[in-house]
Amino acid sequence: MLVNIGFSQINLKKLKKVVTGESVSTEEVAAGLKEALTNGASKGSDLVSQLDGYYKNPEIKIPFPPEAKQVETKLRAMGMGSEVDKFIVALNRGAEDAAKEAKPIFVSAVKQMTIQDAWSILKGENNAATQYLKKTTTAELTEKFKPHVQTSLNKVNATKYYSDLVNTYNKIPFVTKVNPNLDDYATGKAIDGLFVMIAREEKSIRENPSARSTELLKKVFGK
Repeated sequence: MLVNIGFSQINLKKLKKVVTGESVSTEEVAAGLKEALTNGASKGSDLVSQLDGYYKNPEIKIPFPPEAKQVETKLRAMGMGSEVDKFIVALNRGAEDAAKEAKPIFVSAVKQMTIQDAWSILKGENNAATQYLKKTTTAELTEKFKPHVQTSLNKVNATKYYSDLVNTYNKIPFVTKVNPNLDDYATGKAIDGLFVMIAREEKSIRENPSARSTELLKKVFGK
């Protein structure tokens, strides 16, 4: 089977490793990429679902909703900073709790990856696998993840804290009332954070030989 790659054609029945001279079959490429994706998605999900997985990671910490930034600013000026901080902690705790549900969705998407997908990912940028997952899972992840985020936000009282803060703000004379959808915001930011961590794991597997934990990963990604 021939697949066009740029201006050349590469026979996918047997790929030759340029540096090592080691042959890698198309089946090995696909299996290796699926293994790398599964490992990266699993480890990324595990990292963010820990206590402080979001909250103490500056890259993915979820802030007060930007569209309600004036709420945060005004309430802090009124001496309610501790209440705002309590909500932000709860918001991130909700994301950490919900992130446990992401792993099986990612694994399901990986199983559907084709040989052509695998080859494109292998020769792609350091985040090519992450971008593949993003493209193939975001819609399903959002649909399935949102109810878990809602449940988690309720469980840690983030929804109540947010409602109390917004209601307090909306009672201030002459302000423009706000009430952005917290569930949509938290779901989107939680998913963004997941992909940030998965991209980090993918980059590590591509660049760091010690991160290739199996012989198959070493063979497919080895230089």
